[in-house]
Amino acid sequence: MKRRSLIHSAVAVAALSVLGLPAMAQDKWPSKPITYIVPFPAGGTTDILGRLIGQKLGPVLGTTIVIDNKGGAGGGIGSEVAARAPADGYTLVGGTVSSHAINVSLYPKLGYDPVKSFSPVVLIGSNPVVLVVGANSPYKTLQDVLAAAKAKPKTISSASAGSGTSQHLSLELLGFKSGTQFIHVPYKGSGPAIQDVIGGQVDMMFDTTVVAGPHIQSGKVRALAVTSAKRLESMPNVPTVAESGVPGFEVTSWQGIFVPAGTPKPIIDKLHDEILKIIAQPEMQERLKGLGMQPTPLTTAEVTAFQKAEVEKWAQVIKAANVKLD
Repeated sequence: MKRRSLIHSAVAVAALSVLGLPAMAQDKWPSKPITYIVPFPAGGTTDILGRLIGQKLGPVLGTTIVIDNKGGAGGGIGSEVAARAPADGYTLVGGTVSSHAINVSLYPKLGYDPVKSFSPVVLIGSNPVVLVVGANSPYKTLQDVLAAAKAKPKTISSASAGSGTSQHLSLELLGFKSGTQFIHVPYKGSGPAIQDVIGGQVDMMFDTTVVAGPHIQSGKVRALAVTSAKRLESMPNVPTVAESGVPGFEVTSWQGIFVPAGTPKPIIDKLHDEILKIIAQPEMQERLKGLGMQPTPLTTAEVTAFQKAEVEKWAQVIKAANVKLD
């Protein structure tokens, strides 16, 4: 009897252990590579930041971060893919002012809600946009550009990373506030757009300091003005757009990381904490500031409030400037 009791006890323990295995396996995250969707082509701000953070985040989590570029529609295509992905912690998306604040007021049939379809992980930081022209351009200042545009409306072309991006909205706001008209040339991302500015196929471009900075330093493009309220420490000789004859002009781009709505909170919290630690590393701080980006460590609740305010702000700008998609 005693032996039989021991056997029954052993069987019961083994059964409980087996039953517990699925739960234990489910609790182990991550157990496979994580996909980081960049809703723009390679070479742009979102791509650069995604790769910088992904390289450090993978080893910390004990897995691999796979960058998946899905450009188009001002970040809308890749963001929609992310919104439809399983909310299991294996999909991240690089969210921007365009994909997660502007697009909803421009695209009548947007396939996702920038706020309801996602949960924020972190706000990486914000950075102003800079107006650049090719090194061989005849325009030396923003005043030169505005004078030429007023003399011959719709003759000066300006590239952007896509309709609805901060680059596009910067151009529309410049035209609205200065009473001038330009030709908007949308691309599927900053990388190919700025290459055509360098090559002279397009006259100018508003772009983030992350992308434009290296080309300014190499002399491939010339910076005419920055869209921030004050001059940048990294570009002290470049005036603001407001200083250059367009008072009240200010545009700030921002970058964040989001996951599909419904992703378990413990996973979001883990990602939030680890990514903020990465951003806080001295070498990352220097890298971000060197790219003209101001790191912005906010809680997930603060990111949500910030994003909602951005959606409302850009809705008002788009309506006031009567911005229409090309």
